[in-house]
Amino acid sequence: MQEIAILFDMDGVIAHTNPYHSKAFEAFFDKHHISYNLAQFEQHMYGKHNSYIMSHFFERKIEGDELLELEKEKEGLFRSIYAQHIEGIPGYVDFLKSIKQEKIKTAVATSAPRANMDLIVDGLNIRHMMDSFMSSEDVKKHKPDPEIYLSSAAKLNVPKEHCIVFEDSFSGVSAAINANMKVVGVLSSHSKSELPPCDFYISDYTEIKLPSLLNLID
Repeated sequence: MQEIAILFDMDGVIAHTNPYHSKAFEAFFDKHHISYNLAQFEQHMYGKHNSYIMSHFFERKIEGDELLELEKEKEGLFRSIYAQHIEGIPGYVDFLKSIKQEKIKTAVATSAPRANMDLIVDGLNIRHMMDSFMSSEDVKKHKPDPEIYLSSAAKLNVPKEHCIVFEDSFSGVSAAINANMKVVGVLSSHSKSELPPCDFYISDYTEIKLPSLLNLID
């Protein structure tokens, strides 16, 4: 069998963290007297990098040291809120085990900070089942740019045409498409109509079996 890699985004794909990110941002924006609503969160938060989120809601460019300080504050809030609620998307861990039984390479490729990734990966006890980890600190360009997926494929030494990406956001799916990879849309945060066209869709990992996934690669 040709070598295949399966690349996972994290928020909304490995774990359903978006409600907890919303709580963290609510507390963060309240402290900074920034107005917000749920519709704005859905359009301008889910799947976006903090540089975009901060700049949008503060209505000015947030970058450099200021971005690092604000990001540290907000992500610290998220980790303190989510630490007692770590739980994978239904069926995820069992699905991951089935992948590793077939010796398929796997990776986490997230726009989240490394500390968030470490919290979730270790909270779910899946570190030993991943062959590559990339977070926001590891790339210069963020989704929808394909850098994180192309770099992950290179680290795994697997051609991009043999990679399958699991994503849940518009920018994430776009990044996978821009990398010329197959993409499974995880409908944890958005509906099919809110995402670019994917090769396959699931609500959770009880809805997919490995043979169906492998059929996506010619």
